[in-house]
Amino acid sequence: MLSYVVFLVSLSVSIVAYRLSPFHPLARFKGPIIVKVSKLWGLWIAGRGSQYLYHKKLHDQYGPWVRTGPNELSVIDAPAVSQILNFGGLDKGRFYEAHTAKRRVWNRAVTGAALREYEPLVAKRATQLMSRLVEIYLLNITRLDVMGDLAFGGAFEALREGKDVAGIGEKISAFMTSGVALSGQIPWISPTLHLFPQVGRGVQALNEFSQRLAVQRVEKGGSGVKDLWYHVSDEAGLEKVRPTLESSATDGIVAVVGASDTTVSTMTSLVWFLLSNQEYYRRVRLEIDTVFVDGDDPRDVSKHEQLQFLSACINETLRLHPPLPSNGPRGVDPKSGGRVIAGRFIPAGTTVYTPPYALHRNPAYFFPHTDHFVPERWLPGSNFEKHDTSAFIPFSLGPANCVGQKFARGEILVVVSLLLKSFDLKFVDGFDSEGWALRRRDYFVATRTPLLVNLTPRESFIL
Repeated sequence: MLSYVVFLVSLSVSIVAYRLSPFHPLARFKGPIIVKVSKLWGLWIAGRGSQYLYHKKLHDQYGPWVRTGPNELSVIDAPAVSQILNFGGLDKGRFYEAHTAKRRVWNRAVTGAALREYEPLVAKRATQLMSRLVEIYLLNITRLDVMGDLAFGGAFEALREGKDVAGIGEKISAFMTSGVALSGQIPWISPTLHLFPQVGRGVQALNEFSQRLAVQRVEKGGSGVKDLWYHVSDEAGLEKVRPTLESSATDGIVAVVGASDTTVSTMTSLVWFLLSNQEYYRRVRLEIDTVFVDGDDPRDVSKHEQLQFLSACINETLRLHPPLPSNGPRGVDPKSGGRVIAGRFIPAGTTVYTPPYALHRNPAYFFPHTDHFVPERWLPGSNFEKHDTSAFIPFSLGPANCVGQKFARGEILVVVSLLLKSFDLKFVDGFDSEGWALRRRDYFVATRTPLLVNLTPRESFIL
């Protein structure tokens, strides 16, 4: 026993000494001692959902390059971020790798003609949302029905029931807060996650749920609409090797988790920003009323390009409240000799984060009013001292960027236009609106507490 104790203590001391020594490959990068010693502190921060705030704090203190783990960096230097994320950048790793064939299928599913196929599905759910908003604010579950329509042929019907009957939100939340947060900090633990009862149950529940939905979609067949499932399961037979049912089910649930949750996060934050800044709220509503005069349909996507100020507000929301506040990590191939990024040598085996929340709030790229909601910075002809759009990465960059970003923006424009055309909005009396933003949590996708808003139907518009 004494030998074991001496061995373990000696091993631990030597590891700590090496990680803090000038001989460590990342010794020249500044950062707190505690993160240099162990990833356990980072795991604790991630488990609390405050990783994005911690990254921002470290960058404010140490600059654009910060050591955030024994073999980990966080970078908010825009030229470096571009090199890390763009073509020829760092590897997403075997736990995050997107195969070329998958990307090709997803590109067909959420671009060009495919987007026009989805417009009636979004319009249908947006209309249903407005009719139910008179009773209760259901934006948070609308995302489930929209993505259920697209990915699984209308499998959820949460709006019709007025609640998330299937508990999809709970399944997604359990998966994101445990499995994704944990494996994101220590990826090597992924193969053993099933050994942790709480984590294992969350992962298994979501996998089984997606499998059932896939089987139901196949048995029911298509509805005549070339939905997302049509493309990800390659019903057109365009791929040399057709995806398996298991693979298509996984893609379907990725759509529900990724696209729906990020979109509703952005819409909720947009409403919060507008109601917190009444001048901008009135300006957006006036623009919508001007573009969609009485008798016009706010769901008419052909007029959305005229909503310049609303689009600017969406961009500013994405800047201040990016739906993926910390983004996923990249890595330098352990078998390589390292990489030079923006003139700095990054050793092999290093994990690199490019957190959008900290990058977007870097005054080197957005100044003045860096931390304030100022949508004018996105309007043509704006004259801000610093407005560097190369540092704006709410959907990431390069070949692994968010493939559904055009669809997401279109959905936000439809729902918000219809919402503000149909209702007058204000915070519920007594609601702590100032504290709402402080309660956002980062579990890869940003989560939030309920935003309590009163809605009064506008007499000037009848759906």
